Amino acid sequence: MKFAAVCGSGLGSSFMVEMNINSVLNDLGVTGVEIAHYDMGSASPELADVFFVAKDLEDSAAHLGEVVVLDSIIDLDELREKVKQVCQEKELL
Repeated sequence: MKFAAVCGSGLGSSFMVEMNINSVLNDLGVTGVEIAHYDMGSASPELADVFFVAKDLEDSAAHLGEVVVLDSIIDLDELREKVKQVCQEKELL
């Protein structure tokens, strides 16, 4: 299973989200998930199974496949809940 964090142009915010997803997965005891980060121009559907993007990129990320939209990329509680939900849906928990 592969997760990816995607941001608009640079890689700073997507790298932060990647690190936070990794932390959440560790807290949940989930293993076997690869995590990467990309800018929107580099992201493509074959790079990950699930993409995490900020709300302002929702329309731009529609071509990626399964996209989880974050209302706030700095809200760790929201990220934890959404990562947990994906893990439950994918039977990783």
